[in-house]
Amino acid sequence: MLDTLTTALPFQRTFLDSIIKTAKCHQSVVGLAIAGSASTNQLDAFSDLDLVVAIAPEHYENVMKQRHALAADMGELLAASTGEHVGEPRLLICLYDLDGELLHVDLKFVTPDELSKRVDNPRVLWEQDKIVTRHLGNEDGQYPIAPLQWFEDRFWIWVHYGATKIGRGEYFEALDLHNFIRQTVIVPLAKKHHGLQPNGIRRVEELLPELAKKLQFTLATCNCNDLVSATEQLAALFVTYRDLLAQSESLARRETAQQRAMEYLRMIGHNTNQQTQRDVIDDSQRDI
Repeated sequence: MLDTLTTALPFQRTFLDSIIKTAKCHQSVVGLAIAGSASTNQLDAFSDLDLVVAIAPEHYENVMKQRHALAADMGELLAASTGEHVGEPRLLICLYDLDGELLHVDLKFVTPDELSKRVDNPRVLWEQDKIVTRHLGNEDGQYPIAPLQWFEDRFWIWVHYGATKIGRGEYFEALDLHNFIRQTVIVPLAKKHHGLQPNGIRRVEELLPELAKKLQFTLATCNCNDLVSATEQLAALFVTYRDLLAQSESLARRETAQQRAMEYLRMIGHNTNQQTQRDVIDDSQRDI
């Protein structure tokens, strides 16, 4: 099955060979699959490896306690941490050294029954008695995305919240909100509109180059006017994709919230400009 992964580079293939041999030696492991870019045979030199390790149910609890040791058996393990910070405690995030090549590997430990709950279509690397194939089933994985109404109900609250941070001078808070909106709202909605997997901001430069150009205008500096303008650009992009998707999905627009939030944002920009002008006048008078 590894032979069909034609885009794997030599150091990636070396690791995959090693992990398959290791899995075969562990009674607790009943199958291996690879997800992410490898599942569609699109690996490159910068790819990490997203591996799904199927564990027999009777061994699962013990393996979870000893997974660092199991990961160390697979290669020269430099560092490893569990995935609670990304909402996936079953995950072990690893960094390996393969004869000088650094390789990021995600090991997700699951029981066979959990294989059907997935966001993509993993490629089976090795299995006992077709156990992985059977539990993956025939249905494609679906990447989750909230209904359009979920976004509409929240977006204008976020715009107002960001404006309050700009007004208070908490520019890094506003920048953080912009990152959140790009990754959680704008790009997933755009990908959904174009029939793509709505997996956050990943590969937007490659998949949606025109959108990527527009997103450059949402990258602000720690400056009030810049932040206000970037927020306006984000709002405009949201409205564009909201209205496109609303052609095929029911939506109750929060028009008053939109109007008031955008008015407040522009007021923040106007008031800050006036204060800046007063500060310039005060400074010039002190210099006389």
